[in-house]
Amino acid sequence: MPSTIDEIRTALETRLTATRDAQDVRNAQIEYLGKKGTVTALLKQISGVAEDQRRQFGEQVNALKQWAAQAIEQKLSDLSSKAHRYDIDFSLPGQLMPAGKKHILTQVEEEVESVFLSMGFDIEEGPEIEQEYYNFEALNIPADHPARDMQDTFYLAPGMLLRTHTSPIQVRTMKRENPPIRMIATGRCYRRDAIDASHTPVFTQVEGLVVDKGITFADLKGVLQEFVRGVFGSSTNVKLLPSFFPFVEPGAETAISCPICGGKGCPTCKNSGWIEMGGSGMVHQNVLQEVGYDTSIYQGFAFGWGIERIAMIKYGIRDIRMFYDNDLDFLGQF
Repeated sequence: MPSTIDEIRTALETRLTATRDAQDVRNAQIEYLGKKGTVTALLKQISGVAEDQRRQFGEQVNALKQWAAQAIEQKLSDLSSKAHRYDIDFSLPGQLMPAGKKHILTQVEEEVESVFLSMGFDIEEGPEIEQEYYNFEALNIPADHPARDMQDTFYLAPGMLLRTHTSPIQVRTMKRENPPIRMIATGRCYRRDAIDASHTPVFTQVEGLVVDKGITFADLKGVLQEFVRGVFGSSTNVKLLPSFFPFVEPGAETAISCPICGGKGCPTCKNSGWIEMGGSGMVHQNVLQEVGYDTSIYQGFAFGWGIERIAMIKYGIRDIRMFYDNDLDFLGQF
């Protein structure tokens, strides 16, 4: 092993220049700067050098130590960079990366929003983690109401839950604003439904609300008629069938003429020519009174449809689970 400072520096420099192995550099680090290393041994000799030479010798040894540490660190860095460097032949044809696209449910949701925006509706948003009051009580569904059994959900804490519909946004909007109101709300909802071809615990919903003076059932049908023709085509018709929902009175189940067969009858519509799409009706007076509206002056209508349901009918998809399987062959069709 070389004994002078210049010889030690030259030997280490030659070794670092020649090596291409990071492990060899680490071994050199131990041999020169470790507890029993060559440079470390020189540091221990400083105290034994003659007093008139000690300062100069100490400066030279410390300079050697600093240089060695920096040289070893730089070599390790260079080897690491080269390990991650690729040789690229820029003359070769490039590999085309497929472009991403919006999920089919997002596309349908935006199409629905576009139709309602063209009719002058506003789009409102609200929390998915909701207070029980906004999700149930304010919508005329008290704690002992049997309708809660149909909307069993996931409770997070006393009085807090994952919303079962986007209707709480309607209540929040009415409490915040005075009529006239013309709004829709879209977003994820949650219910403890068993997974099958038409149900999942997570689904997407669009709901609408209009409150003003002189609102009638005819206004509700007119808006829904305009909506379905904007989404399913100009030949699609709407009919309203009597039904019950706690937050509307009277209530109706909305059906559309089957877009698949044009209303003539097919397996999709069970040969009836009509497909049920969602609930609707005139906003219950208890709901309007709960938000502080004078029911002798204002009336309103509301409706709610599933985005998955709309997409399934529009594109002839028979199983709701296909939206969530992340099958790119399926999703790439839309």
